[in-house]
Amino acid sequence: MTRTLTATPERFPIAGAFVISRGAKTEACVVHVNITQDGAAGQGECVPYARYGETEESVLAQIEDVRPAIENGMDRYALLDALPAGAARNAVDCALWDLEAKRSGRGAHYDICAMPPVPVTTAFTISMNDTATMADHARVASHRPLIKVKVGGDGDHARLHAVAGAATTSRFIIDANEAWTPDNISEHLLSALQYRVVLVEQPLPVGQDEILRSVPHPVPICADESVHTIDDLEKLVGLYDVVNIKLDKTGGLTAALMMMKRAHELGFGVMVGCMVGTSLAMAPAVLLAQSADFVDLDGPLLLKRDRQPGLRYAGSLVSPPDAELWG
Repeated sequence: MTRTLTATPERFPIAGAFVISRGAKTEACVVHVNITQDGAAGQGECVPYARYGETEESVLAQIEDVRPAIENGMDRYALLDALPAGAARNAVDCALWDLEAKRSGRGAHYDICAMPPVPVTTAFTISMNDTATMADHARVASHRPLIKVKVGGDGDHARLHAVAGAATTSRFIIDANEAWTPDNISEHLLSALQYRVVLVEQPLPVGQDEILRSVPHPVPICADESVHTIDDLEKLVGLYDVVNIKLDKTGGLTAALMMMKRAHELGFGVMVGCMVGTSLAMAPAVLLAQSADFVDLDGPLLLKRDRQPGLRYAGSLVSPPDAELWG
């Protein structure tokens, strides 16, 4: 067996800017992993995320640390112990999944999905901005059934009023990215109830979750920054209604599948989300999302250009990946 692993940083410009409560960015900085063996090639992609202490350099260094072991035959399960949960492990894990599929000729979906995979409806994200700009963006996206609205605390009621008035038939997910406070969360949740909001994502900063036990949930509340791996789930019971599983947080599809199973056992709804990346980052998540309650895999829709070949989007419907892309 001769394996070769390469890891390459790549950049994809974002259409406009992606703005959340913590700041803005204009390009998606990803790391592409390619593993070849016996004429077959598997690929994966991750997005280093500064909020979790990751940089492009740190992710490349982690991948380099395990490259000799991967090239000597390390499998996905041994990888779980070799690298911590995070972006680096995600890219390597997904590349190993893809390599297995390419070598065997058996689609990855057979081992991931209980039923043949079908297109799923993804949320489409509107970045935080002034109310007039957000209303304009919501109007353009008003044909989409589910819109995710980035908010940031002060002025959120006006933002919701603006987007709901501009996209009159859409439902909304609100993502505060930790920007609400114990003093205003109840008021904001009541606002959400007025504006066809079906989910509120990470309203409070990590570490303040316990407050949610005594706050009424007129709209379901989803953990994002507060949940990374399967080990985080039990302490969130009674605080959150839904958990957001992202491959870059769990450290790959292998761990994400175990986490989804445990989340369902504990009674959580599940969102399958993403960082802003290309279709290669979304592809394994589309298969994971077959049994999710909410899907937020719009990364490629936010880019000026996507990796080719990419996923097929028809409006907000995203189809399972073709084998040429992944799996």
